[in-house]
Amino acid sequence: MSCNCGCDSCGNVGNIGVVLNESLVKKDILSENLRYHVDNKLPLTENTFRYGSEAFLNLWSEARALYLREIIHVNEDDKQILEETDLGNFGLYEGKKVPLDLPMLEEELIITNGKKRLAIDSEDLERLKSGKDIVGKSLEHTGQEEWISSKDNWEVEKSLEEAEGKKKNPPIGKPKRGGSKKFYVYVKNPKTKKIKKVSFGDTTGLSAKINNPEARRAFAARHDCKNKTDRTKASYWSCRLPRYAKLLGLKSSFSGFW
Repeated sequence: MSCNCGCDSCGNVGNIGVVLNESLVKKDILSENLRYHVDNKLPLTENTFRYGSEAFLNLWSEARALYLREIIHVNEDDKQILEETDLGNFGLYEGKKVPLDLPMLEEELIITNGKKRLAIDSEDLERLKSGKDIVGKSLEHTGQEEWISSKDNWEVEKSLEEAEGKKKNPPIGKPKRGGSKKFYVYVKNPKTKKIKKVSFGDTTGLSAKINNPEARRAFAARHDCKNKTDRTKASYWSCRLPRYAKLLGLKSSFSGFW
């Protein structure tokens, strides 16, 4: 078992992949995609589907249903995701159907009032439209934060990716490495059953930190990761983001927290 301290030295979790209990069912009840993982002894975290795609989410949903009935067995990384999260399920957030427990990158937009150009995320744009003042990052002063008054006539110019000459990716299902964008995730509150959007983290230097054992131990200790168990809090997701490293396209070879 993993010590969950981020050091990956207290035990070997093993990369056994997905194993079918054939004494209970036959392999032909599995979808073609899950059968592929069983045949090739591949963990669910090593699936090849586009992150956030229908096939990606269906795989996790099917695997959870079979895992809870002890029809399949999985390694520790997959087990933690299947037991602790709702990955593969959906909920309604402000009238929209959204994937649950799927960490994604927040899209940044450029707004202008004819004098200033600032970068904000889509959630802050909604706050601005509702008459609330917010804070944005100045594009003229290399990211310096400035107050944005809702009384000014702000207009959305374009996405930050488009302005930088990069191919625009939808914010759902296509995260990428690096940059200064934060993550967000939709979660279901187990008490109220309501869906909540949780924003967390910063992707700057993420890949380097994930593969630095000392940085992981320091982060886990500093943020008391072992005691962060509330999925509706940003700290839970900040601590567990490395769990999704392979799914996000980041290089990682350990279990546990940062």
